[in-house]
Amino acid sequence: MVNDLFNPTSEHRALRELVRSFTEREVDPQAESFDHAERFNIELFRQLGDLGLLGVTVEERFGGSGLDPVAAVIAHEEISSADPGFALAYLAHSMLFANNLQVNGSDEQRSKYLPDACTGKKVCGMCMTEPGAGTDVLGMQTAATKKSDRYVLNGAKMWITNGAISDTELGDTFLVYARVDGQPRNQLSMFIVEKGFAGFSLGQKIKGKLGMRASTTAELVFEDCEVPAENLVGSEGSATICMMRNLEIERVTLAAMSLGIARRSVEVMNRYASERTSFGKPLRDFGQIQRYISQSYAEFMAGRAYTYYTASSMKLDEPGHRLDSDGVKLFTSTMAKDIADRAIQVLGGYGYVAEYAVERLWRDAKLLEIGGGTLEAHQKNMCRELQRAERIL
Repeated sequence: MVNDLFNPTSEHRALRELVRSFTEREVDPQAESFDHAERFNIELFRQLGDLGLLGVTVEERFGGSGLDPVAAVIAHEEISSADPGFALAYLAHSMLFANNLQVNGSDEQRSKYLPDACTGKKVCGMCMTEPGAGTDVLGMQTAATKKSDRYVLNGAKMWITNGAISDTELGDTFLVYARVDGQPRNQLSMFIVEKGFAGFSLGQKIKGKLGMRASTTAELVFEDCEVPAENLVGSEGSATICMMRNLEIERVTLAAMSLGIARRSVEVMNRYASERTSFGKPLRDFGQIQRYISQSYAEFMAGRAYTYYTASSMKLDEPGHRLDSDGVKLFTSTMAKDIADRAIQVLGGYGYVAEYAVERLWRDAKLLEIGGGTLEAHQKNMCRELQRAERIL
């Protein structure tokens, strides 16, 4: 088969086949039960390490697979087609922690922390959002004070994916954004914080979420938390650009998750419309049903092309893709929610219950309009970027 935008090389195609097979065999069967229980499947997560997916963009010398942004998009699209909640835990670990440290950490930091992240021995994440600072990320209040050979962190982080492994147990390792005393608003610093550091604790595991229930979400507390000075990533005040650069691949892989939701929803409604009869003829013979299916497929393919085009133009260690990384997430997140909604409508009562999965996909899709950047933030960012351009192409 000729390689294309979605599988630009034979290596990408082989990766897709590997992840799709694993997802159908291992991820899909457990999705409903872990969503219902609001539990994170850590055993399944560690199998992703066996496949080389937890460090998909990490250099091989640090235990990763050394692949590109398109490979990351492939992995997230395929896993999300079965279990977006589980895919979100994967994204927080592989993109927000592992890729972030791969690009911005020192060799010593990468050698120490990335091998265990790539195998899944450690469950990792990133701490940016705070109880009083979401979209206004530069308004964060978590403070770091230098004291001799260490930094002391004080503050709290909210909505942290992988912040807890269970109801009472912290995740293992985190990249934490904070402001060193005396630094201006636009100069943030990043620290590696491990479970077991004095003053680092689980505030609460957040329950009762609408969707993404197969990933854990937590509040993390830093109360005179002592962090060795060597765990500062880069230099004081240098992490703002690191954060913005990593947000680009985060948003593109979140868009890939939307693709997985949309694709599965189209497949479910398309199949159901052929099997179900109403008034003596197949459901798909009715014009409104045809509209739901055809419009959904067209929107999915448009979003998919935009996402893979953007991923193929990215370099993980270089910023400069803000317009389209915001654009793909803006477009695909609402697309996924709308397509899942249409799937529920096509299935009627059967779409409203767990049997066909589309109600779960619909619930999961809503988070993608909020997390990793709200729709409104993407619109603001894009308009600012477009204002600077004489031509858009």
